[in-house]
Amino acid sequence: MSQVVTLFKNISWVTISQVVSNICAFIWTILIARYLGVTDYGILSFVISFVMILGIGEDMGTTTYSIREISRDKSLTARFLKNILPLKWVLSLALLIITMAYLHIFNYDYLIIKVTFIMFLETIFISFCNFLSGVFQAHENLKPSSIGLIITNTTLVILTILVIYFDLGLLAIAISYAFVYLIYFVYLYHYAIKDFGFPKYEFDLDFWKKTLIKSLPFGLTMIFYGLYFSIDVVMISWLSNDYATGLYNSAFKIISVFTAFYVIYQYVIYPLMSKLYAEDTNLLKVSFEQSFKYSLLILLPISIGVYFYSPYLIELIYSSQYALASPAMQILIWTVVFLFINGVATSLLNSIGKEVSVTKIYLIAAIFNIVLNYITIPIWSYIGASITTVLSEILILVLMMYSISKTEYKPDLYLLKTVLKLIICGIILVIVLYLANVSLWLAIPIGLLVYVISLIVTRTIDDTDKYIINELLNKK
Repeated sequence: MSQVVTLFKNISWVTISQVVSNICAFIWTILIARYLGVTDYGILSFVISFVMILGIGEDMGTTTYSIREISRDKSLTARFLKNILPLKWVLSLALLIITMAYLHIFNYDYLIIKVTFIMFLETIFISFCNFLSGVFQAHENLKPSSIGLIITNTTLVILTILVIYFDLGLLAIAISYAFVYLIYFVYLYHYAIKDFGFPKYEFDLDFWKKTLIKSLPFGLTMIFYGLYFSIDVVMISWLSNDYATGLYNSAFKIISVFTAFYVIYQYVIYPLMSKLYAEDTNLLKVSFEQSFKYSLLILLPISIGVYFYSPYLIELIYSSQYALASPAMQILIWTVVFLFINGVATSLLNSIGKEVSVTKIYLIAAIFNIVLNYITIPIWSYIGASITTVLSEILILVLMMYSISKTEYKPDLYLLKTVLKLIICGIILVIVLYLANVSLWLAIPIGLLVYVISLIVTRTIDDTDKYIINELLNKK
């Protein structure tokens, strides 16, 4: 089986799971937002963002490092399983104790403390699930984690409906989140035992030390990325109010549905790039360039469509009480394009051993994001945070391309021409949608037809794309 077919098989599994998961997330987001109202939904959003930032310390980059090493040498699987799982327990419990102490010392509301405790347990289970999924990633087998994710998210939808039907409140919603990820962890653990055998845990302090040191650049990147990606919600809550937090997060939740493409490709491209770095650097360069191209090709028309029909989507999804979230969504949708491209660049740099460069980039982005949020949120509230998020992604893109330009994988004239062609196709789509001024349901087929014709006329689809299509169709 060729590498392209293997890649397609994995993408297919992740695509199915992400489509189902995002539909489920779409449903429970609407249900919870409508059930809690803007203010209470803002409180939940604050807690989730808060524990996400803290939860980064439960991993410290060990998952990313493990994926890279196991991708290059499958015989390391058992050793990583035996040592990383107990290490994660130690890190998680230590951080949980510190978090609870912090909340009590600063006299947070008792309800917030209880919700934070439960949601922190969820992040612990997620951390373990991410590691086990990463092991399967490294073995290029994404079926177990994909099926588990489908089970997890459908279960959460059912529990959300039950919580709302019996009017059990915010605490029950938090318990539902934690419970479903506990199920996911048990499922993945069972599957890991089936595939790799029962791990006889080791407390190899030398291995822990070595792993933590090697993982440090990845861990710092996660911290800086988490700060810049989640701190906006926390800062809106601090510098504005819970109502503004609810509006911002409602827009952001819709945007996160579209980042499913990002998750899908990241699941398969990082272990593939790590493998190619050791086997075929020429193919690695092609992989990076094609990933960059397909990211822009797919997400550019989606972003344009959401920008035009944002007010309609907000009212359709959340009701008129969230109407003020529309401007935020029109701004935030552009993060999707940059997020995906930056993810591809991050995978390339991490796979070729340039993780320190990635760490520096996200440190700069985190500082930039926090400072700019501190300036813009008091002036423009959640709109300021939206602008800051997009500008942060643009900054990351510039720094990523600069770092890659200093390696042998420097983008060539071909990629630049491709990007220009795609921008032209996007401009054509903007003009047509603006002049047509039709409903969303008419705009979708019209926009798709116009975009495909534009791709053909500009000859954006080249011989490499045709080869990949033939491989996927198993043509000789």
